[in-house]
Amino acid sequence: MPLVLLLLMLFGALCSPGQAMSREEKQRLKNQVVEMFDHAYQNYMDHAYPADELMPLTCRGRVRGLEPSRGDIDDALVKVNKYKPVHCPTFKMIGLRCTKFAVCGCCVCVRLIRGLLGGHSMAVMLKEGGQHMQWYQDELLHMAKDLGLRLLPAFNTSSGLPYPRVNLKHGVRGPETRTGTETDTCTACAGTIILEFAALSRFTGDPVFEAHARRALDFLWEKRQRNSNLVGTTINIHSGEWVRRDSGVGAGIDSYYEYLLKAYVLLGDDLFLERFNIHYASIMKYISQPPLLLDVHIHKPLLPARTWMDSLLAFFPGLQVLKGDIRPAIETHEMLYQVTKKHNFLPEAFTTDFRVHWAQHPLRPEFAESTYFLYKATGDPYYLEAGRTIMDNLNRFARVPCGFAAMKDVRTGSHEDRMDSFFLAEMFKYLFLLFAELDDIPFDVEDYVFTTEAHLLPLSLSMAPHSSPAPSNRTELDDSNFDWTCPNTHLLFPDPAFPRILREPIRSAVDKSCPRPAPYREPGMGRPPLRAQDFMANNPEHLELLRRMGVSLIHLKDGRVQLVQHATQAVSAVAAEDGVRFMQEMMELSSQQQKEQLPPRAIQIVSHPFFGRVVLTAGPAQFGTDLSKSSTGVSGLAKLRAEPYSGCSEIVNAEYIQGHIALLQRGQCMFAEKARHIQKAGAIGGIVVDDNEGSSSDTAPLFQMAGDGRSTDDITLPLLFLFHKEGNILLEALKEYREVEVLLSDKARDRGDCLTEATTPTSHEPIGQSQMSTVELDESAPEEVSPVDEDTSPAEEVSAPKEEVKPAEAEPAVAQPQEDRDSEKEEKPEEDTDSSSQSVDELLADWREDLEAFKQMEKDEL
Repeated sequence: MPLVLLLLMLFGALCSPGQAMSREEKQRLKNQVVEMFDHAYQNYMDHAYPADELMPLTCRGRVRGLEPSRGDIDDALVKVNKYKPVHCPTFKMIGLRCTKFAVCGCCVCVRLIRGLLGGHSMAVMLKEGGQHMQWYQDELLHMAKDLGLRLLPAFNTSSGLPYPRVNLKHGVRGPETRTGTETDTCTACAGTIILEFAALSRFTGDPVFEAHARRALDFLWEKRQRNSNLVGTTINIHSGEWVRRDSGVGAGIDSYYEYLLKAYVLLGDDLFLERFNIHYASIMKYISQPPLLLDVHIHKPLLPARTWMDSLLAFFPGLQVLKGDIRPAIETHEMLYQVTKKHNFLPEAFTTDFRVHWAQHPLRPEFAESTYFLYKATGDPYYLEAGRTIMDNLNRFARVPCGFAAMKDVRTGSHEDRMDSFFLAEMFKYLFLLFAELDDIPFDVEDYVFTTEAHLLPLSLSMAPHSSPAPSNRTELDDSNFDWTCPNTHLLFPDPAFPRILREPIRSAVDKSCPRPAPYREPGMGRPPLRAQDFMANNPEHLELLRRMGVSLIHLKDGRVQLVQHATQAVSAVAAEDGVRFMQEMMELSSQQQKEQLPPRAIQIVSHPFFGRVVLTAGPAQFGTDLSKSSTGVSGLAKLRAEPYSGCSEIVNAEYIQGHIALLQRGQCMFAEKARHIQKAGAIGGIVVDDNEGSSSDTAPLFQMAGDGRSTDDITLPLLFLFHKEGNILLEALKEYREVEVLLSDKARDRGDCLTEATTPTSHEPIGQSQMSTVELDESAPEEVSPVDEDTSPAEEVSAPKEEVKPAEAEPAVAQPQEDRDSEKEEKPEEDTDSSSQSVDELLADWREDLEAFKQMEKDEL
């Protein structure tokens, strides 16, 4: 967007108040918010409870172990019933799901404490009002304290920063904990605890919680870069060294700043305000480039760290309102509003010229949050219209029969089978408050502060007695509720004043039971014994070298080979370092083999009762109709599977396929051969469903269906690919309704449009041989090498070549060596930019940075 146009747009937002909205219209919108919440919440209760999340496309709960793993994100899935709902109406009102955890992230547990304490605050308010909750006897507070005590071992570090993961049954260390090996945490993870722990201390009278939270904040403050007064994104919890030195107000840092200011508001401690003001001045000096907020390096704050922004920074205008800095809040909010108007939702990341960088949108509420606070501060009805836009887009593009589905790709409108708990906790609360009148709310919101997930804590806590003694880690270590095996001895004695006469016998006993690791070797002191470019998966010597480095080899169901490193399984610390370097080399090698690919396509179910609400992410083909050049897409009935289902020979039920969209199963022949057979049978399009059970676009990279090594100009119909999970959604709909109408397109259409479009496009524009190269199926071809697509810390994963064939050096054709398997190409990470002019080194650097940042966003959301 030209700078002059953007400035004019912002000037209009600053100087032109919106048209007044009638009380009746606000009431209608408020009631619509309530209906939307009921739709989401009731579907969760009907289909998912007691699971932590609803999967709105398949209408069931997400349970760890039953769905394809998403890595560390799934540590938030706990589903072990200990805490039952206290009372059904109350349960719905406060939106709690209270369970006993086996293993989960520290920040996830703090999220649950927020819900428990917020529910306790509301219950006390209603009880003191004398009309409701007279039976309440602090049950939610007791649950919160029990959970808080189980979290305390996470703070047993020399720095006071908590481990990112804690086992609530066994503590942090030991064979059953699966935790304690982590070294890094995000700044927001360590710095977004003070409100909950201070509230827990003041509600219960036990100062230990607040003391630990203050100690963590003190440590982060001391580790700020003293010249820029900025903090990095990721920090080592033991040494305090910054692991990632980029700094912004989005993912990885966001709520650290939020909680500094809100800790002052809630607790009345001027120290928090002083620190926030120092940070804020630096943010406005270095990061704020109105209306943009761009990350910088903490040691070189005048040097930008990236050219794109992530969606989590959308909370910042609301924080600026709380600070009292209204004008920059208006400017940044307006920029975010324009991005929303362009893409219907805020993409997970977007460039400075409003193009998509990461196309996902997991129904984040931060933009709605800032919209509410700006309306509250200005009274400008312009923000009511912004709220209406948010609601309309949710109903038009994200609403599905079983709830609201996250957007897999805002460009295509495809869905992800995901509805996070923060969507229920925050989105509808802020929208309700935006449209509600004062008499619609049974209490004064001004008497409370919002936590980072919109739970309410009373400002009266500032008057509660509190004490902040230096926290002692010995209490948790001696707690008989936790099992401790082989702790690091330096963590046992964070206090140097601990009596030496007692310290040495304990350390000696620990040393005898826990053998010391081999001497540490600095990274870079020599190459690993096995180089990535020399690795062959069927070489016994190579496999033995991998084992010594703590790297294991896993054969995946889809034919790929995956390498997983567990540093703790290496024969020595030196071997573990070699393993790290080997994995880094393998990731570099795999990233060099990525190629430019077509963007994903969309399959939209448009018939009753879906009416365009369900959109499935589909892989494109390198041949057939180019859907990106079709203004209408191709719509038609999907009625029956082709016979044979593989589509590898002449179709015998052609009379049922003619004029319709044929369903095919992956396997046994080339994709182009399937397309030719259904085209000969008279089909107007085809959908190939993966036969690899459990595959999903949530966990596997999309790919293009390749041709068969010869001209594919004769193929004129569109062919799209669905992984097994998305394909089952379509097959289940077909089973229930016998036939469904689907729209094959480059992106989802508005419901009104997709119901009136023509059955077939006016012209077919095939992707000919001259436009896209093909890949032949060859059982001796090298296995595809794919980069890490999810964070599996503490292990690292990367797919590797399976056969005894070295990777090609320059743009190799990559195919799977699986017998009777279609050839395919892997999609590159989503990016709406032209990278053809970039060097390989630049592309590799960008890929690494983007992958690391996206992992951090996922962790921060926990």
